[in-house]
Amino acid sequence: MRAVTITTYGDADGLSVEQRPLPAIRPNELLIRVRAAGINRPDIFQRKGNYPAPHGVVQDIPGLEVAGTVEACGTDVVRWAPGDQVCALLGGGGYAEFAAVDASHCLPMPANLDFVEAACLPETVLTVWHNVFQRGNLQPGETLLVHGGSGGIGTTAIQLAQRFGAQVYATAGTREKCDFCERLGAVACINYNERDFAEELAGKQIDVILDSIGAPYFERHLSLLAEEGRLVFINAVAGKLVQLNVMALMQRRLSITGSTLRGRDGAFKAALCEAVEHQVWPLVARGLFKPIVHRVFPLSAASDAHKLMESGNFMGKLVLEC
Repeated sequence: MRAVTITTYGDADGLSVEQRPLPAIRPNELLIRVRAAGINRPDIFQRKGNYPAPHGVVQDIPGLEVAGTVEACGTDVVRWAPGDQVCALLGGGGYAEFAAVDASHCLPMPANLDFVEAACLPETVLTVWHNVFQRGNLQPGETLLVHGGSGGIGTTAIQLAQRFGAQVYATAGTREKCDFCERLGAVACINYNERDFAEELAGKQIDVILDSIGAPYFERHLSLLAEEGRLVFINAVAGKLVQLNVMALMQRRLSITGSTLRGRDGAFKAALCEAVEHQVWPLVARGLFKPIVHRVFPLSAASDAHKLMESGNFMGKLVLEC
């Protein structure tokens, strides 16, 4: 099979396409003929040598989400059969023509989506569902703030929060991106290159904040949170060390949490897939939530796709097509 490999850690030109053997599958796994693979920010971190794959996962082939057709099933697999169309969450190895994946980390491909659209779902939807709705406990009538609203996580969070009855505020770096977020359902999107989001949102009483920025926004986030508010970290790209006024946290009963998905155990991921299939897949089937695809690249142009992601000049998801 062809696979995109990390030949040298560093910039995007360190990616190349090589021939690799088909992955062997364990009794609980599927072999998927990959038709499309979603591109995510952790893939960039892995390519730079800063985010290795979990133990037991191929280390030099990125890719955390795919869509395709079941080619073969392990001896313990019950639900799936060859020919089934699925999308799946992986610990790595998705940038390839075939991928091995735990059968319980697969979801049926929605009938109203194509392979490219379905490949955008697993990593982003599972991340948003766990962090916004499970850890953040966002409720109907509450208010969510999400940064980077025009990206894959942001577009997912805006749509799902709005569909589940919450109000959403977002930030983005251009007026075009802000308009895009507002068309998706954000009440307002603040251009962080022109205005301070904390000044603009002062008095709004935000219940949940989904934060990928980290330290520079920490104090402003605490100032915005309503009583019983929840700050949820999914990254800290601009800094990880903060100072905390514990009394302010206690007096307003604030909660600070966060998570990563890639390193969680298989049982957790299986349960999360089950929850998403129950809660989110009906919205997908009714056309109430749909991934936004900005551009599709062939497998041979993975380095160009990474360069575009790092530039930030896109809205929605970037996808590799095999």
